[in-house]
Amino acid sequence: MIPSDPPVFRLLNPGGHAPVVLICDHASHAVPAALHNLGLPPAELRRHIGWDPGTAAITEALSASLDAPAVLAGYSRLLIDCNRRLDEATLICESSDGTPVPGNRAIDAAERQRRIDAYYRPYHDEIDRVMAAACRRHAMPALLSIHSFTPQMRSRPVDRPWDVGVVWDRDDRLAAPLLQALRDEGDLVVGDNEPYSGRTESGVSILRHGQDRGLHHVMVELRQDRVETAAGAAEWAARLDRCFRRMLAAAGIAVPVPAC
Repeated sequence: MIPSDPPVFRLLNPGGHAPVVLICDHASHAVPAALHNLGLPPAELRRHIGWDPGTAAITEALSASLDAPAVLAGYSRLLIDCNRRLDEATLICESSDGTPVPGNRAIDAAERQRRIDAYYRPYHDEIDRVMAAACRRHAMPALLSIHSFTPQMRSRPVDRPWDVGVVWDRDDRLAAPLLQALRDEGDLVVGDNEPYSGRTESGVSILRHGQDRGLHHVMVELRQDRVETAAGAAEWAARLDRCFRRMLAAAGIAVPVPAC
């Protein structure tokens, strides 16, 4: 890394009073300057293969409105995917949704380990630290993970009709009330473990930092064409704030009332 490279993660509102921690695994499409965009044109990195458009702005807004700390990954999922297990083939992809990634082709074990040590572990270590602090302040903090999905994959041109999906595995203490709150909005197509399922370990971060610790947790997947503009992100941040508050209240978790 060089001084002009962005930080490995961003920590927002570390002193937030809510019993909530927000995480955003795919908040950025940045690549360290020394890796020359992994051999890709900038337009490819700005596609969904490089990040989750809209999620950084939404996480920032929710951190402020809920008064909660947030940890956002600082680099592209193509550099290394912080929402994958270390033994998964998709941790560092040689191609993604039909796009070859030259900078990931045939990397050696030393480069793989360097990326784990430089970009993956620091992000998860920071989530560990923030969650530990939240557990010291609150009996049962909630982990909320923000993602977005493309309406259609190039490699699988099938329409994904959902506006939002709720991803979870064995623990529905947050998933069930969130599904209800989103359905009660009245104008949304809501997916239960769609378009990705927590039961296939699609959300490693919520499993590692939430489920494995017995903590409340849930991941949301937002349709990208609803959130990729500033106006769309603001609309969905307000909607999620409303639905998250209902969800947390149903789970017995008190969140500060926003200031007027």
